[in-house]
Amino acid sequence: MASSAVISVGPESNLTRYLQEIRKFPLLTPEEEVELAQRWRRDHDTEAAHKLVTSHLRLVAKIAMGYRGYGLPVSELISEGNIGMMQAVRRFDPDRGFRLATYAMWWIRAAMQEYILHSWSLVKMGTTAAQKKLFFNLRRLKGQMQAIDDGDLKPEQVNKIATDLGVPEADVVSMNRRLAAPDHSLNAPLRLDGEGEWQDWLVDDHENQEESLAESEELSGRQALLTEAMKGLNERERHILMERRLKEDPTTLEELSHHYGISRERVRQIEARAFEKLQKAMAAEVAERRRKGTEVAGH
Repeated sequence: MASSAVISVGPESNLTRYLQEIRKFPLLTPEEEVELAQRWRRDHDTEAAHKLVTSHLRLVAKIAMGYRGYGLPVSELISEGNIGMMQAVRRFDPDRGFRLATYAMWWIRAAMQEYILHSWSLVKMGTTAAQKKLFFNLRRLKGQMQAIDDGDLKPEQVNKIATDLGVPEADVVSMNRRLAAPDHSLNAPLRLDGEGEWQDWLVDDHENQEESLAESEELSGRQALLTEAMKGLNERERHILMERRLKEDPTTLEELSHHYGISRERVRQIEARAFEKLQKAMAAEVAERRRKGTEVAGH
């Protein structure tokens, strides 16, 4: 599946036209998505792959808008996200029971984040997982503190962010100063001739009833799978996994090590083992449900 299979987004001045063009690609029903994905996996049908990618270009653009605060051209973020989208289609397995959008958003975000990290000369030292986590979460945490425009953070704010993310306070101060560039106005023109503004292309968060129902059913299915799989973990594994993976603001390894009286490395090992057990249990449950569905259909 070559990159030329996706319409390209040109310079920023052509972004308006690109966003108009991708709206012409139809969204897929769950049944259409599965059929196309199976054609790609079974026959390497490039036309099927093309339809899977193009039907999700609006998702890529929406995610790219969320990263516009880093000062990079949105057109470039979209281009990187499109590459991530194609990688997701290559690896997507419809038999796992999840929608492509749910799977693809991780590939799209990863592609954009890697591009941002490599593009910012100020953060080229940010190669560790902790530094990347700080880079992409600092703005969110400052927003929660209503400190986006405050310049240097207060000592108590630095301490809280460092504790929440498990990084040294000096790293928080340093990264905050590096990211202290002004945000772009939503009224900034999209084109050199002044026609169109950024806010014109912000995606409406209100879904139509069909999309809302589909997402609700998919979420319920994932929650049921997760609940069933969690039963296979012991109490400590379940608690550590919930604290580390299922909370919006994860508990640090340090806090959990104090709670259980064990080392941080031991907590990390328990977390990794529990997550692996959870993945295997969920995969087995999906396979069992599909087997039962096939038996019912056969009768």
